[in-house]
Amino acid sequence: MILGAVLAGGKSSRFGTDKALAELDGRTLIARAVETLSGFCDDVIVVGRETAPAPTVPDWPRSDMGPLGGIAGALRHAEAEGYDSVLTCGVDSVALPATLLSDLSPAPAYLETQPVIGHWKSNNASVVSAILQSEGRHSMLAFAKAARARAVKSDDAPANINTPADLAAMER
Repeated sequence: MILGAVLAGGKSSRFGTDKALAELDGRTLIARAVETLSGFCDDVIVVGRETAPAPTVPDWPRSDMGPLGGIAGALRHAEAEGYDSVLTCGVDSVALPATLLSDLSPAPAYLETQPVIGHWKSNNASVVSAILQSEGRHSMLAFAKAARARAVKSDDAPANINTPADLAAMER
């Protein structure tokens, strides 16, 4: 079984307001991300928020740990609930390719241009937890390397919305 996890615990500092609630074509980014992952996964959760259009789990070990805190929360939840793997994306990952799951299978793998979009084995929870508890570098690429994940190139790279201008460009 595959769990989908929308990472939505960021501060939206570059965006200026709560990016998850920003709308694109009349729908919030968070609702779009949940709906998109639902097409690939058995179940979907939102990580890093208390309220969302899907069940929520907290970042681990605490908030403000960046994407790795969200991935750690998702992997720990997936491992405890018996999921085989987790497909992750950011709340601002719009227009994921229809071939995403097959492109990123078998896990672990991630999109080379956006490592937050990845397919991770649930037992990688211990790997990401160890990184977050270490003094070393807490980066997505450090996690990917430790998990022995492969980088996948895609000609159909999804949009990454970081600013209101990025959102406006998507609307055009």
